[in-house]
Amino acid sequence: MGEQHTYRVIVRGTWDGLTDEARERLLGEASEHGMLSMRFTEEGSLSYEPSPLKHFSWRYVLVSDAADGEEMAAALAEDRAETALKGLGYGFRDLKSTVTDLDTMKVNRKSASRR
Repeated sequence: MGEQHTYRVIVRGTWDGLTDEARERLLGEASEHGMLSMRFTEEGSLSYEPSPLKHFSWRYVLVSDAADGEEMAAALAEDRAETALKGLGYGFRDLKSTVTDLDTMKVNRKSASRR
């Protein structure tokens, strides 16, 4: 097993073909999935705005081989999101991911003279 990197992945998508029941459930649970619920977790964190009920995002933290890169992290996160959405009975389309490799991310710190 090679070097492991930690990735933060945001999977964005659009609700599509929601049943009346699914729409009702999403609207009823919207307060649990707003701005304050946005966290990067292994199991994923769903967030969306209830009005209009159009787009959503899942936030994941994944650890995988650095050699597989960001593309693999994106594919894994999209697969997890797809599985979760299907399991919940929610219709969706257009999944797209944004990946950040936390192990290569550059941190800009202010020098003591600039504080």
